[in-house]
Amino acid sequence: MVFILREYLLGNVAIAKGILEAGAGVVSGYPGTPSSEIVDFLAPLAKEHGIHVEWSVNEKVAMEVAIGASWTGTRSVVTMKHVGLNVAADPFMTLAYLGVGGGMVVISADDPYCHSSQNEQDSRRYAHFARVPCLDPADPQEARDMILRAFALSEEFGVPVMVRPTTRVSHARSDVEVGSPGKRKENPSFEKNPPKRVALPVHARPLHVELLDKQAGIEAALAKEVWNKAEMRGKIGVIASGIAGLYAEEAIAELEADVSLLRIGTYPMPREMIGDFLERVERVLVIEELDPVVEEFAEMVAKERNPKVEILGKRSGHVPSVGELDPLTVRNAIAEMIGLPKKTAPEMSPEVLSILPPRPPTLCPGCSHRATYYAMKKAFGKDAIYPNDIGCYTMGVGMGTVDTCLCMGASITVGAGIRFGGEEKGICAVLGDSTFLHSGLTGLLNAAYNDARMTVTILDNSITAMTGHQPHPGTGCTACGETSPSLSLEDICRSLGVGFVETADPYDLESMIETFERARDHPGLSVVLAKQACVISAIRSGVRRPKFKVDEDKCGGCKKCVRFGCPAIEFDGEVAKINALCSGCGVCAQICPQKAIEVVK
Repeated sequence: MVFILREYLLGNVAIAKGILEAGAGVVSGYPGTPSSEIVDFLAPLAKEHGIHVEWSVNEKVAMEVAIGASWTGTRSVVTMKHVGLNVAADPFMTLAYLGVGGGMVVISADDPYCHSSQNEQDSRRYAHFARVPCLDPADPQEARDMILRAFALSEEFGVPVMVRPTTRVSHARSDVEVGSPGKRKENPSFEKNPPKRVALPVHARPLHVELLDKQAGIEAALAKEVWNKAEMRGKIGVIASGIAGLYAEEAIAELEADVSLLRIGTYPMPREMIGDFLERVERVLVIEELDPVVEEFAEMVAKERNPKVEILGKRSGHVPSVGELDPLTVRNAIAEMIGLPKKTAPEMSPEVLSILPPRPPTLCPGCSHRATYYAMKKAFGKDAIYPNDIGCYTMGVGMGTVDTCLCMGASITVGAGIRFGGEEKGICAVLGDSTFLHSGLTGLLNAAYNDARMTVTILDNSITAMTGHQPHPGTGCTACGETSPSLSLEDICRSLGVGFVETADPYDLESMIETFERARDHPGLSVVLAKQACVISAIRSGVRRPKFKVDEDKCGGCKKCVRFGCPAIEFDGEVAKINALCSGCGVCAQICPQKAIEVVK
């Protein structure tokens, strides 16, 4: 008997519930906002439900683990954020040819507006590129439902199926109907079949033809899905996809307008449904987040079915081409199309704006990265080049030690390229421990192999901090909390051919500066490991450090401690002051020239 429950769930938890219901046996991924909570939710439940859940070292590895599991007949899932799909693109593209065994779902969470990402790329383009189905949920309920359907589609057509939640779907909360967990396949086994599993050119050529032959069936199956639906109300229409479909429904209801609405939730898109819709309207507005994927397809179909229809959207400037959509933006776009006045967002009063201080993203109070950057700049100087990487340490940009930020692991290779490009100034690349294990290993090997004269700093806080404190191979435990070998980053760096490798504690500023100076003066490639636990992890684990205060009689008002940038340090009148945010790292006391900062007794 199947029990249906209604629960109030985060979108990513609804996705995780769907994975459990589908009877998946293997879930792999790499943490990245907005997708991280899927594995975070499933990992503690792995033993109870007899599934394997892992944080892989990167997205390519995660994709390949899920593929291997699928080829045993076990249903599998791989999760990542949109830029992670770039890392996993190599196996993803070829998998479309080779096909799956058990159903396999690829969850690629997009991040419109770059809330925590370096670009706004649209994963639907990858699905189209690979010629695999993509499901685009509008809310947590659809996200759960689409996971179940994705497994069935994957097994029906023998291809992976992508599910593409966006930030607002992944992080929304709503009532979701969920069922009881399913059972994973019993007695899975890998069956040898080289023509279907070995991507030699002689095998790939006929497999490409097979994939193309599947497209008509995939399109026909998706056209019948409930997530594609039309409501005709007049000669003016809206076509919307994903969460934009909900915004459009709300806007049409608020405007009390006779506007027809076609919602799209699947790719390939329902060609006949879109053609029928376009034949019955004179003007249509296409609303979607990120790229004009639906808009371009609608224009193509219109040439065949109704060349006279006027199609508006991103390409015409009626819908923003960048950033995240919201109900007001969608409402105003529809209002403009039908000649109704736009609504303006409520403005904050000038008085409030005048007293609100700016709040740029910043490192946490007591974050060891801030101390590392301070010591680094002392040793290398402000004119040195500081290639940086993806992580919470990128928020140190205000300290003048973040000169580049491209993608995971790129700090080392970009730094090497800057050196080989002819730059003679000091170069100190920076990346975190998780990022180093994700994609910095090959860059460091390349730098050692090609003799790049530079310093690499690995900020080792023993966690994947930016995405929610997930473990990695250097933390000594797995996603499910099981003990694993704790890697020595020092040994790894030496084994890759680095001649100078030293570890220092950022909270000991003098030692940290001296270590950087030795690394700076080393004639070849050098690595500095700045090792100190993430301050949040330390507090959670029970570490308690002494609090500090300012002796106002000694404070000379130089503001050197304030310029250090720690949120726990303020300036009150003529003297510095330490507030309740202090975590007790003690670095400010080492910086103060007057020795005015002391431990609270």
